[in-house]
Amino acid sequence: MKPNKNSSRGRQSSEKRDSKKNTKRTFDSKFSKNESRKEGNQKFQKKSSYKRGIEKKYKSNFSDKPKTTDKKANLTFNTDEVRLNKFIANAGICSRREADVYIKAGNVKVNGKLITEMGYKVQPTDEVKFDDSLISLEQKRYVLLNKPKNFITTMDDERGRKTVMDLIANATKERIYPVGRLDRNTTGLLLFTNDGELAKKLTHPKHHIQKLYHASLDKKLAMSDMQKIAEGFVLDDKSVIVDEISYIMNQPKSEVGVKIHSGRNRIIRRIFEHFNYNVVKLDRVIFAGLTKKDLPRGMYRNLTEMEVNTLKML
Repeated sequence: MKPNKNSSRGRQSSEKRDSKKNTKRTFDSKFSKNESRKEGNQKFQKKSSYKRGIEKKYKSNFSDKPKTTDKKANLTFNTDEVRLNKFIANAGICSRREADVYIKAGNVKVNGKLITEMGYKVQPTDEVKFDDSLISLEQKRYVLLNKPKNFITTMDDERGRKTVMDLIANATKERIYPVGRLDRNTTGLLLFTNDGELAKKLTHPKHHIQKLYHASLDKKLAMSDMQKIAEGFVLDDKSVIVDEISYIMNQPKSEVGVKIHSGRNRIIRRIFEHFNYNVVKLDRVIFAGLTKKDLPRGMYRNLTEMEVNTLKML
């Protein structure tokens, strides 16, 4: 008796055959996809290996930074260029602001051409003349002197007297200048430099650069006179402002410390003379934060980099 296709046995046999076919199709499909992935992975690995080989061989040609198509990236700038006013200031002639005035007035020539343009830039190879004298950039020098008595603060003296320049003659090959003045009989700190801009800053009253003096008077300073000096007064039709004044600790009342930022000529002596005192000795012990520590009278030293940076930040 032939089995009926519709019988349970026939249905089971048919379902079994169909199941095998479906399984084969699924397997074939999975196999095909796996092979495709495997083949793709192999290609990717080959490509990665190739790229790594190229990168290894030409490592210096690869950069972690993305490439830019910006045209500005191909531009180069001459960092040696410097503004003319800064060039003049760096040469120790004057400050930048003063240099602008001289440039505008026609005092400066570059390569034989008169320059009056503000912001004009010069190259290191340019020939710059100030009042027909050739100037050049120099390395900045900062020399601190503990000035002794009987030396005058000037570059040279027609009467042949001793000058502070004699004391620092061997300090540097660059031509340096005193910042401010100390009269012949005043001792103490005197700074020299070829940095015109810094020198201008340290001597201008608006920057309030303080100086501390030790004054030895011919008699005791009365407390009433000290108070008058501390409060401020008028001298030669100009106001005199003293930052601090006090007796020197553990010293006679004739020994007085005076802190001041004024740059007027012989101002300390003139203050006491106004109140009928004579200054027997006058010593500048601090200038713009610089002290005489480890600097004997008549000797000089170069400022440290930290000291220079501090002066520029005042």
